[in-house]
Amino acid sequence: MSSMPGELPIPEMADVDLGAVLSALADPHRRAVVLELVGGDGGERACSSFPLPIAKSTRTHHWRVLREAGLVRQRDAGNGTFVRLRRDEFDARFPGLLDVVAEISTAGSSPVRRASRPAPPPRPAEPSGRA
Repeated sequence: MSSMPGELPIPEMADVDLGAVLSALADPHRRAVVLELVGGDGGERACSSFPLPIAKSTRTHHWRVLREAGLVRQRDAGNGTFVRLRRDEFDARFPGLLDVVAEISTAGSSPVRRASRPAPPPRPAEPSGRA
Protein backbone atom coordinates (compact mmCIF):
# COMPACT_ATOMS: atom_id res chain seq x y z
CA MET A 1 0.00 0.00 0.00
CA SER A 2 1.24 3.47 -0.79
CA SER A 3 0.36 6.81 0.69
CA MET A 4 1.64 10.34 1.15
CA PRO A 5 1.47 12.41 4.37
CA GLY A 6 -2.19 12.94 5.30
CA GLU A 7 -3.28 10.46 2.65
CA LEU A 8 -5.05 7.32 3.75
CA PRO A 9 -3.46 4.02 2.62
CA ILE A 10 -4.33 2.79 -0.88
CA PRO A 11 -3.28 -0.30 -2.81
CA GLU A 12 -0.59 -0.15 -5.47
CA MET A 13 -2.25 -0.22 -8.90
CA ALA A 14 -0.57 -3.56 -9.68
CA ASP A 15 -2.45 -5.00 -6.70
CA VAL A 16 -5.86 -3.60 -7.68
CA ASP A 17 -8.25 -6.46 -8.38
CA LEU A 18 -10.93 -6.09 -11.07
CA GLY A 19 -13.40 -8.08 -8.95
CA ALA A 20 -12.98 -5.66 -6.04
CA VAL A 21 -13.43 -2.70 -8.40
CA LEU A 22 -16.62 -4.13 -9.90
CA SER A 23 -17.92 -4.99 -6.45
CA ALA A 24 -17.28 -1.41 -5.31
CA LEU A 25 -19.05 -0.04 -8.39
CA ALA A 26 -22.05 -2.35 -7.87
CA ASP A 27 -23.35 -0.15 -5.06
CA PRO A 28 -25.41 2.77 -6.45
CA HIS A 29 -24.07 5.31 -3.92
CA ARG A 30 -20.44 4.44 -4.63
CA ARG A 31 -21.09 4.37 -8.37
CA ALA A 32 -22.70 7.84 -8.15
CA VAL A 33 -19.59 9.18 -6.41
CA VAL A 34 -17.28 7.69 -9.05
CA LEU A 35 -19.47 9.04 -11.86
CA GLU A 36 -19.35 12.54 -10.37
CA LEU A 37 -15.57 12.27 -10.16
CA VAL A 38 -15.32 10.90 -13.72
CA GLY A 39 -17.34 13.88 -14.96
CA GLY A 40 -15.38 16.38 -12.89
CA ASP A 41 -12.20 18.29 -13.56
CA GLY A 42 -9.93 15.64 -12.06
CA GLY A 43 -9.37 17.69 -8.95
CA GLU A 44 -9.90 16.96 -5.33
CA ARG A 45 -13.32 17.29 -3.68
CA ALA A 46 -14.43 17.35 -0.09
CA CYS A 47 -16.07 14.06 0.81
CA SER A 48 -18.86 16.07 2.45
CA SER A 49 -19.69 17.74 -0.90
CA PHE A 50 -21.35 14.63 -2.29
CA PRO A 51 -25.13 14.69 -1.74
CA LEU A 52 -25.48 11.12 -0.48
CA PRO A 53 -28.72 10.47 1.45
CA ILE A 54 -27.04 8.16 3.96
CA ALA A 55 -25.69 8.32 7.51
CA LYS A 56 -22.17 9.62 8.11
CA SER A 57 -20.99 6.20 9.31
CA THR A 58 -22.30 4.63 6.10
CA ARG A 59 -20.52 7.29 4.03
CA THR A 60 -17.29 6.42 5.83
CA HIS A 61 -17.79 2.77 4.92
CA HIS A 62 -18.39 3.65 1.25
CA TRP A 63 -15.24 5.83 1.12
CA ARG A 64 -13.22 2.96 2.59
CA VAL A 65 -14.57 0.49 0.01
CA LEU A 66 -13.75 2.84 -2.88
CA ARG A 67 -10.27 3.51 -1.48
CA GLU A 68 -9.46 -0.15 -0.81
CA ALA A 69 -10.71 -1.09 -4.29
CA GLY A 70 -8.12 1.33 -5.67
CA LEU A 71 -10.57 3.76 -7.26
CA VAL A 72 -9.85 6.85 -5.18
CA ARG A 73 -7.21 8.60 -3.11
CA GLN A 74 -8.37 10.10 0.15
CA ARG A 75 -6.60 12.52 2.45
CA ASP A 76 -7.40 14.01 5.81
CA ALA A 77 -6.84 17.75 6.19
CA GLY A 78 -7.90 19.39 9.42
CA ASN A 79 -11.61 18.81 9.93
CA GLY A 80 -12.22 17.58 6.40
CA THR A 81 -11.48 14.61 4.21
CA PHE A 82 -10.85 15.03 0.51
CA VAL A 83 -11.14 12.55 -2.34
CA ARG A 84 -9.68 12.32 -5.83
CA LEU A 85 -10.28 9.72 -8.53
CA ARG A 86 -7.15 7.79 -9.52
CA ARG A 87 -8.14 8.31 -13.15
CA ASP A 88 -4.78 8.20 -14.94
CA GLU A 89 -3.51 5.26 -12.91
CA PHE A 90 -6.82 3.46 -13.29
CA ASP A 91 -6.98 4.00 -17.06
CA ALA A 92 -3.47 2.59 -17.39
CA ARG A 93 -4.46 -0.55 -15.45
CA PHE A 94 -7.99 -1.02 -16.86
CA PRO A 95 -8.17 1.02 -20.09
CA GLY A 96 -11.65 2.36 -20.83
CA LEU A 97 -13.42 0.73 -17.88
CA LEU A 98 -14.44 3.98 -16.18
CA ASP A 99 -15.66 5.38 -19.50
CA VAL A 100 -17.79 2.28 -20.10
CA VAL A 101 -19.26 2.48 -16.60
CA ALA A 102 -20.06 6.17 -17.13
CA GLU A 103 -21.58 5.52 -20.56
CA ILE A 104 -23.75 2.67 -19.32
CA SER A 105 -24.87 4.61 -16.27
CA THR A 106 -25.77 7.78 -18.15
CA ALA A 107 -27.55 5.84 -20.88
CA GLY A 108 -29.64 4.12 -18.22
CA SER A 109 -28.97 0.76 -19.77
CA SER A 110 -27.96 -2.38 -18.01
CA PRO A 111 -24.39 -3.62 -18.33
CA VAL A 112 -25.80 -7.12 -18.67
CA ARG A 113 -27.15 -7.86 -22.09
CA ARG A 114 -29.42 -10.83 -22.41
CA ALA A 115 -29.31 -13.05 -25.42
CA SER A 116 -32.22 -12.25 -27.68
CA ARG A 117 -34.86 -14.90 -27.64
CA PRO A 118 -37.83 -15.22 -29.89
CA ALA A 119 -41.02 -13.88 -28.40
CA PRO A 120 -43.24 -16.58 -26.91
CA PRO A 121 -46.19 -17.60 -29.06
CA PRO A 122 -49.44 -15.81 -28.26
CA ARG A 123 -51.75 -17.58 -25.85
CA PRO A 124 -54.81 -19.14 -27.41
CA ALA A 125 -57.99 -17.28 -26.63
CA GLU A 126 -60.06 -18.88 -23.94
CA PRO A 127 -63.54 -19.94 -24.95
CA SER A 128 -66.07 -17.44 -23.72
CA GLY A 129 -68.80 -20.03 -23.39
CA ARG A 130 -71.11 -18.01 -25.61
CA ALA A 131 -72.49 -19.34 -28.84
